[in-house]
Amino acid sequence: MQTDLAPPKTPVGKIKSFGLFGPKYEIGQALHQLDDGDWMVEVTMVETGEKVEYRLSRIDNDPEAR
Repeated sequence: MQTDLAPPKTPVGKIKSFGLFGPKYEIGQALHQLDDGDWMVEVTMVETGEKVEYRLSRIDNDPEAR
């Protein structure tokens, strides 16, 4: 069930990686809330510049890039 809440604050510009050894990405703005309450956030792949959507709950669990 989707609620009408303001988007969560995201650490825009912070660089993280998918897991310990995965590709690096830069965090962007929250885009939309999912039915389960999580949010989709725009992230930009550092190496390619490709923009994709990624769950905020996963961003929270990913390590900062080294």
